[in-house]
Amino acid sequence: MCESKKTGIIGLGMYLPDNVLTNAELEKMVDTTDEWIVTRTGIKERRIARSDEATSDMAVNAAKYALKDANLRPEDIDLIIVATITPDMFFHATAC
Repeated sequence: MCESKKTGIIGLGMYLPDNVLTNAELEKMVDTTDEWIVTRTGIKERRIARSDEATSDMAVNAAKYALKDANLRPEDIDLIIVATITPDMFFHATAC
């Protein structure tokens, strides 16, 4: 007989890099406008990671906030799933 286990989301965490790139700043770099970008994408600003900040660094920060939100310690966690299209490097995967 298989023991039933429950799963669920009990804490959420997020992390945003400090560096903000606005549409107004983007207008100075490429031929576009804030109105064009917002109308087509809804994007008003984007966050840019520091040159020494990788996807895994941001994931660790987000995980720390999620642990705090759930009132858990790292040793309470059995599994972490990382899915990204912006890996630290092509091989090995960020999830490792």
